[in-house]
Amino acid sequence: MSDDESYGLPKDADEYVDIETFEQILEMDDGDPDREFSRGLVFGFFEQAEATFQEMDARLKEDDFDQVSSLGHFLKGSSATLGLFKVRDACEKIQHLGALKDETGNRDIKASEAQKAISRILPVMKEDYAAAERWLKDFFGDAEGEGSDP
Repeated sequence: MSDDESYGLPKDADEYVDIETFEQILEMDDGDPDREFSRGLVFGFFEQAEATFQEMDARLKEDDFDQVSSLGHFLKGSSATLGLFKVRDACEKIQHLGALKDETGNRDIKASEAQKAISRILPVMKEDYAAAERWLKDFFGDAEGEGSDP
C-alpha cells in the first residue's frame, strides 16, 4: 500500500521512516487494532538501540574500532528492518569507519581519522534516532512519547 493514510501514517512519516518498509511491518499486525506485533518490534528496537549506543560510546573511548564496526553493522540491520533510514545510513558509515575505511568503505584511513569521523556522526545519529523514537511513540499512542536520551 502506498497511501500513507491507509495505516493512519501522518504526512510527516517520510521524515522518519521509509514508508513502504514500515507499512510491511504494520501489515504483519494482520488487522490487530492494538498493533501488538509491530508495537513489540518497535519498542524492542528502542531497548536494543539504546544499549547499542552505550556500547558504541564505550568501545569508541577504548579505540576498539573492530567492535564499533560490528555494533554499527548490528544496528544497521535492525534500523533497516523498521525503515529508519537515517539511523541505518549512519550505522553503515560507522561500520565502514570502524573497519578503518572511509564512510563509503572504499578507502583505507587511519584510526585517528576514524575516531574523528565516528565522533562527528554518532551524536547526529542519536538525534535522528531520538526524533524517530518520538515519532514512533506518537504513532503507537505511547503516553510517554517524549523519547529518551540515548
